[in-house]
Amino acid sequence: MVRITAVSEHSIARREGVLEGDILLSINGHPIKDVLDYRFYLTETFLVLSLLRGTEEIRISVRKHRYDDIGLDFETPLMDKKQSCANKCVFCFIDQMPKGMRESLYFKDDDSRLSFLHGNFITLTNLKDEDIDRIIKMHISPINISVHTTNPELRVRMMKNKRAGQVLTYLRKLADAGTTMGGQIVLCKGLNDGEELTRTMHDLFTLHPAMESVSIVPAGLTKYRDGLYHLEPYTKEECRAVIEQVDKFAKACEDYCGDRIFRCSDEFYLTAELPLPDPGFYGDYSQIENGVGMITSFKDEALSELQYQVDEGFKGPDRELSWGLITGLAAQALMEELALAVSRAFPQIHIRVHAVENRFFGPSITVTGLLTGQDMLAQLRGQVDGEHLLLSENTLRAQQDIFLDDMTPGELSEKLGAKISICPCDGMRFIDILLGLEEPLEPQPFVEL
Repeated sequence: MVRITAVSEHSIARREGVLEGDILLSINGHPIKDVLDYRFYLTETFLVLSLLRGTEEIRISVRKHRYDDIGLDFETPLMDKKQSCANKCVFCFIDQMPKGMRESLYFKDDDSRLSFLHGNFITLTNLKDEDIDRIIKMHISPINISVHTTNPELRVRMMKNKRAGQVLTYLRKLADAGTTMGGQIVLCKGLNDGEELTRTMHDLFTLHPAMESVSIVPAGLTKYRDGLYHLEPYTKEECRAVIEQVDKFAKACEDYCGDRIFRCSDEFYLTAELPLPDPGFYGDYSQIENGVGMITSFKDEALSELQYQVDEGFKGPDRELSWGLITGLAAQALMEELALAVSRAFPQIHIRVHAVENRFFGPSITVTGLLTGQDMLAQLRGQVDGEHLLLSENTLRAQQDIFLDDMTPGELSEKLGAKISICPCDGMRFIDILLGLEEPLEPQPFVEL
């Protein structure tokens, strides 16, 4: 049942008599199961809402412009429960987390609706033929898909799901229907790399232009892998070989169709100790949320904004400013470079970079977003007294100010004896905060949802 939890004041639905507590059964005779049904059928200009009010079924007619919202809220954003993952992937990060963390961190989503709404990656193993037909009928696009390999037998082995190979046929069906897709290959040493990687890239290239971009990212390996499939991290030399292999194939794609399509994540370049590509390499940064071009984009935004302020004649703040930047090891060099650039342009701004090793998950996890409060506390205690610390918002649970280990920024601030503010993941705003042109975000008290 899709229960209406709120009807916005002055909305179309309120005007026509829809009430909080009504159950939405159908729109123009089409049953409403979830947010995709609702959004798709809501685009019509004349609606007949079938509602259950108590034990009585009523119908309400609504006239509206094509894309007008009618002002209804529901119990969950999906209007349904999230679909959990039915796979047991050998590289699954959630299986590599320690016991005793909050329950929500162990949920594995594999929901095509979240792929459409928020860009999440799905494996297709939860979908049936009718689900694919629904995606095509509703013109749901783009869809982000965790492919990993196009070898059906290998995909079954890697994902430990007997449907993992069979559902690869959906890729061609979606492509033929014009559904745009983004692909992801989580590369596991000795499994889907080498010749298997070349095979996968070739097969995915045949789906272009529907398959718009594909990211190649290394499997994230924590120290909690006892009893799991044995995987080893890529060495510097092996990362260089992967980059060379992908670049060679991507160059051939670019020569043929004008688009590289395939790109390695930043982590491969960092481990390989190779310079990251220039901004033009990444096109429209379509896979930035997957770690492809994230550092390059942030750096480009930040340095462009810094140069803009200099060119505009900004003299810097009229007082001394001091900041401490907390970062994971992956972004340490970038933060140090940006800190130096800001201080050279504006000597009254003093910046210290505090790089924190991830001891909670293990030293191979280097991204800032997976830092925990306890690691920051243990490594910064006694070093940052009185400092104003800036911390990236991606270290916090979405829409809630709490770290992965349930410590809050307020608790960390109190124990460190330092003020902690939050910085958006935006290079331009980062610079404006350092220059005193924009106020950072302040942590809010955590409230359990």
